[in-house]
Amino acid sequence: MKERTILHSDVNNFFASVECASKQELFNKPVAVAGNPKKRTGVILAKNEIAKKFGVKTGQVIWEAKNLCPELVVLQPHYDLYQEISEKLHELYLCYTDFVEPLGLDECWLDVTDSLNYLGKNGQQIADEIRKKVQTQFGFTVSIGVSFSKIFAKLGSDLKKPNATTIIPHSSFKQQTYNLPLGSIIGIGHRLEKKFKNMNITTIGEFVTLPDDYLKDIMGITGVHLKESLLGERFESVCNYYKLPPPKSIGNGTTTLKDITSREEIISVIAFLAEKVSARLVKHGLFANTIGISVKTYKMERFGKSRKISSTHDIKKLASEGLKLLDSFWKYSIPIRSIRLRTSDFCPDNAKQLSMFENESDLSASINKINEKYGAISLASDKAKFINNSKNPHE
Repeated sequence: MKERTILHSDVNNFFASVECASKQELFNKPVAVAGNPKKRTGVILAKNEIAKKFGVKTGQVIWEAKNLCPELVVLQPHYDLYQEISEKLHELYLCYTDFVEPLGLDECWLDVTDSLNYLGKNGQQIADEIRKKVQTQFGFTVSIGVSFSKIFAKLGSDLKKPNATTIIPHSSFKQQTYNLPLGSIIGIGHRLEKKFKNMNITTIGEFVTLPDDYLKDIMGITGVHLKESLLGERFESVCNYYKLPPPKSIGNGTTTLKDITSREEIISVIAFLAEKVSARLVKHGLFANTIGISVKTYKMERFGKSRKISSTHDIKKLASEGLKLLDSFWKYSIPIRSIRLRTSDFCPDNAKQLSMFENESDLSASINKINEKYGAISLASDKAKFINNSKNPHE
């Protein structure tokens, strides 16, 4: 099997970098992007390198960050702008290969193996060229890992920041990486890292020595596959950008302006979320066969449930099914802080059996087009009208 040359490009401090690049007055100032404190999402989402030097960290409450850096400029996030810049970055990457696989808005894998000959460059040279072009064209920097597999390319981009190229070749990947903390690799989150730490497994090298059966008990077959990847024995291909698989789930959530217990208020939130989810389903040409809803209380406790539904991407049906599901397990007595509606188990729109008596999809499509053209508005002045079963079953 031919050894691959895979890059992983990661924008340094993406949200903050985009804001600074679009506003010249922010040059040489400490900048952070944060949620709106009035909506109680006032935590730092991203910060630039200057703010980082003052000790500002992602996840800090704004007032904590301000105590560390009184001159900190705190900006609201502009997600539409981030999406636009992300797509332009993809266009740049596609100049080098069709095999570009996004990982969120700010990260991408690129398989440039078949591009090396006609470009007359090796992986490091391509990475360095991309870094220079990003800095010139966008005004911010990326860090790029170059390796023989996706997992080590991703690890490489994390090792040196900002604005660096890190090479992890097959000939020395064990020496370079096996002493690194287990949490350095994609696939090991804080919970798993803590769990393995309690077993005295703290490095990548220690992880790959664990028996397969032991890993299956802890992580399922995913753990075995991860071990094989870290041993350099399992290789996941980079997807072709023009043939990216559809998402496995689509959802939207929101933190409310205040703790809510009123079912009427919750109905409005669910209808709002249904509009967002419907728009994304329509964009991908998908119908959902499973819906789920979850809530987080003022005590930060999470509760949720999911179930099968008839295939739909209709706003009204998504909202109605979401409320039915919430009614099945929630008593509306504990204050709610946030709500999330999610869908999964998709089929393409040409696989759905249409009703001969109604065409609610046309209504959803029309609303989504208007929202897309004129912004996030709702045609329903009272979102409760979108949901048929407005009676509280617990009353």
